[in-house]
Amino acid sequence: MQDNERVHIVVGTSTEGPGGHRVQPLTGSGDPDGAEIVVPPGELAAFVAEREEAARRAGATPPRWTWERTAAVYPELLAAGVRVDRCHDLRLCQAILATAATAHGSGADGPLPYRPVLEPLRPDEAPGLLPPPRPAQDQTSLFDLPRAGGPAVTALAGELRAQLAAVAGAADPRRLSLLLAAESQGALVAAEMQHAGVPWREDVHRALLEDALGPEPPPGERPEKMEATVRRLRQVLRAPGLNPDSPQELLKALRAAGIDVASTRQWELVEWARAVPGLAAQRQELIAPVLEHKKQARLLSANGWHWLDTWVRAGRFHPEYVVGGVVTGRWAARGGGALQIPHVVRDAVRADPGRVLVVADAAQLEPRVLAALAHDDALAAASRGRDLYQSIADLGEERGSELTERPQAKVAMLGAMYGATTGQSGRLMPHLARMFPRAVDYVERAARVGESGGQVRTHLGRWSPPPGPAWDAAQRDLSTAEAERRAGAMARAQGRFTRNFVVQGTAAEWAMCWMGSIRSALAREALDAELVFFLHDEIVLHCARADAARAGELVRECAAQAARIVFGRIPVEFPVTVAVVESYADAK
Repeated sequence: MQDNERVHIVVGTSTEGPGGHRVQPLTGSGDPDGAEIVVPPGELAAFVAEREEAARRAGATPPRWTWERTAAVYPELLAAGVRVDRCHDLRLCQAILATAATAHGSGADGPLPYRPVLEPLRPDEAPGLLPPPRPAQDQTSLFDLPRAGGPAVTALAGELRAQLAAVAGAADPRRLSLLLAAESQGALVAAEMQHAGVPWREDVHRALLEDALGPEPPPGERPEKMEATVRRLRQVLRAPGLNPDSPQELLKALRAAGIDVASTRQWELVEWARAVPGLAAQRQELIAPVLEHKKQARLLSANGWHWLDTWVRAGRFHPEYVVGGVVTGRWAARGGGALQIPHVVRDAVRADPGRVLVVADAAQLEPRVLAALAHDDALAAASRGRDLYQSIADLGEERGSELTERPQAKVAMLGAMYGATTGQSGRLMPHLARMFPRAVDYVERAARVGESGGQVRTHLGRWSPPPGPAWDAAQRDLSTAEAERRAGAMARAQGRFTRNFVVQGTAAEWAMCWMGSIRSALAREALDAELVFFLHDEIVLHCARADAARAGELVRECAAQAARIVFGRIPVEFPVTVAVVESYADAK
């Protein structure tokens, strides 16, 4: 084979029958390296395992398995106990390149020369998920099921060559190639985490529900403690027939009781209670049952008995992650609320006997990413060796600034990254700009690009999507004062989006490289540990107790390695806190 370090093996569906595959070895440049191979139904896992093992025996880099979607092939391999080292997910990479092909705006060097071979994704298709079933063209009966299939291996190989050509024509091929590799590696990690599942104690979860809500009720009825809260709420608001699950009814009852709020959101109710200091306790007592009901209702709907029966099987919660599910590159989840395990049920996440959870959290990730992006030496210095927000507050005190407390520093920094221009954040922004001019200027420039309709990109080259037809129409129609107001509001909203896109998207790139490095390190050292959970800047390993100390060390080492992979050698630190616990509730 040529260029063994970059060899691809394309895996497509076979015409030989359902479950079969056709496989085409390719050189690193995407050219055929031998004839197509027909893999009979049920034998793909053995074929892949043999190729991976042959590469290891030869001391060569394992092949990069190239397929339309990781979600369509890899679960079958995992079920057979086969894991691969690398892959190239054509649909995930296509989504990145297709947006880059539209790029115009800050840093754009002309649209990327990308001419896809595979048909574009439908609007209802997520690149990281299996698509909705499509009716077969030759379906003759209502009861004939369309046969599973996909693009021919020749089309997949053609798409790979088109993507390699696009990367070669990019302004920075190295970064874009790294982004595609990280996104594809993320697809492997997501599939492996879904396969492994989060260890979950059903008995503990049921006990937590009973403590918070009461015994499990019959279908259609409220739990006992929740019903008691509703009775108290009706009494306090003097609304005996109130249905508190209806936001409209609840808002009407609140206003009738003298609680002058515009919505039933928790933060607004809390602000109303605090508005008159002398009456804060009395007002708090008035809204207490409202807040308690909202808390109970949230638990029941998000993680109640129905959730438990639906999502936890044989002591494991198997969330379905959606790689690249957010336009910034952040992951999403389909069903089960995988990206938010509330504190009230975290004690149900418990390690198996003889094992522990290694919980790692990348502290203040996005501000550190901003320091790296902006080459802001002052913010980089604040990142080293301590709490970043406290460092900012200490620096503000040294300089006689109004920004002298940690909560202020956090509000100001989040305001800079998310575009908050009013309230405390807006007041503190000038102080932050004087302390870290490069960082603030970086996000301000990104905002201006968005306001003008341009696109921005992350450090590795993921572009923000263009604003869309509604935005364009609003900017063209300035015929009335109301139209001008609407156009200005939409421009500012787009500016807030692009301001945050560059930071959040680059943080997602760092996180993918972090997880990829952890995955490789665990395999290299043959530790009895596996990734089971991920949330933006936090990961959880399920690990043999004897390997926990080394796993924690690797997690920290891999954070530094991820920074070098994405940014090179920079003076910004990416510290990671690690907790070794038996229950997820004890991690924080």
